Amino acid sequence: MFEAVLFDLDGTFADTAPDLAAALNRLRSDLGLAALPAARLRSLTSQGVRGMLKAGLDMQPGDPDYAEFHDRFLLYYSQDICVGTTVFPGIDELLGGFERRGSPWGIITNKAQRFTLPLLNQLGYAKRAACVVSGDSARRAKPAAQPMHLACALISREPARCLYVGDDLRDIQAGRAVGMATVAVRYGYLGDGAPIEAWGADHLVDDAREIAALAGIY
Repeated sequence: MFEAVLFDLDGTFADTAPDLAAALNRLRSDLGLAALPAARLRSLTSQGVRGMLKAGLDMQPGDPDYAEFHDRFLLYYSQDICVGTTVFPGIDELLGGFERRGSPWGIITNKAQRFTLPLLNQLGYAKRAACVVSGDSARRAKPAAQPMHLACALISREPARCLYVGDDLRDIQAGRAVGMATVAVRYGYLGDGAPIEAWGADHLVDDAREIAALAGIY
């Protein structure tokens, strides 16, 4: 039986795409450009600012104005970080099951702490999480192993007794690097790289409720 479940944040635990798309469209409005449909940007959400600026402005690191637009994007996002964001269906029920069993759950994300904690607080989960490991909490972010080890230390659980749930190849690589059982979610953002079936996850699920069965909750 797994003793804990740990989640990636964007695209796995919470659907943050609407607010990230809104921040990008504010940038486009600054430039006199029309808004892009959120659906067009959704798959790139897990790639963070870099993916959003590439998709929305055809801009990438090294371009003359990249740093300015990177910082402005994050400013706009921080101002409206939890307007359209919600947790995915089944997440709250899953967490309740773990809490009733006395098992910890937590977050391991590449999102910076200055965004992670306010978002979880506004969603109402910050105080319920046994650990929140952000992209700047450890020396290196996922797919490196350091954030995974840090989370396990914070919840006092061995990696082999934990499930790690994600929607990006980096999530699966990070979980496998420390011996966690890995779950890839088809409902997530998934990126534009290799198909989810090629990531090497131990389990694939279509719905967060399926994670409960893997964890032995219900």
